[in-house]
Amino acid sequence: MKTKTAALIGALACLASPSVALAEAGDVQVKLLGTYVAPDGKITDVNVDLVGLPATTQTEANDNVVPTVAIEYFFTDNFSVETICCFTQHDVDAVSGLPGAELVSNARLIPATFTAKYHIPAGGVTPYVGAGVTYFLWISDKPGAATVPLGVTDTDLSDEFGFVLQAGFDIPVGDSGFGVSLDAKKYFVDTTARWYAGNTLAIETEHKLDPWVLSAGVSYRF
Repeated sequence: MKTKTAALIGALACLASPSVALAEAGDVQVKLLGTYVAPDGKITDVNVDLVGLPATTQTEANDNVVPTVAIEYFFTDNFSVETICCFTQHDVDAVSGLPGAELVSNARLIPATFTAKYHIPAGGVTPYVGAGVTYFLWISDKPGAATVPLGVTDTDLSDEFGFVLQAGFDIPVGDSGFGVSLDAKKYFVDTTARWYAGNTLAIETEHKLDPWVLSAGVSYRF
């Protein structure tokens, strides 16, 4: 009798909580995400200043929302490696010293990122944590509107390696491989900004980028 009762309770539990398929070794997961990119952009050092910037000059990069594709491979049920594909665009403006002055315009960035992730299945939700490396590749940038009257003809942001920490949740929807994903990354990476007047380096500053990158979207695992 006890055995039949236990079986009945188990069957009712299955009906109350539809089965979901969790990740297994060899699975590939593809995610389509909406991503909020919130960089810092502040000046940490001034190396060259032929223009005479105010001593209180400080900068900030604007936030952006972009589509992102993530591809993930599971080496085991709990361990995976993930890479993302996206590009994001930012302006850099002065927030003190020259408040409101646009210093860099339409800086377009590919944040090539690889992370190793550890998954911890917990019922129908799978939290994970991860860490990895990134390479910030600037594919274009232009002098800001406030720098052109000063004779600036070109702007350059240096490509740099950095580190990234990651955490999030994968939530399977049924047993067909579809799911919902929430993800947060914190990047640690800098860049060197250079403004040229013809062939002369007029300004060179070091900047802390360190963006928060927050994503939400859908996934498919096969």
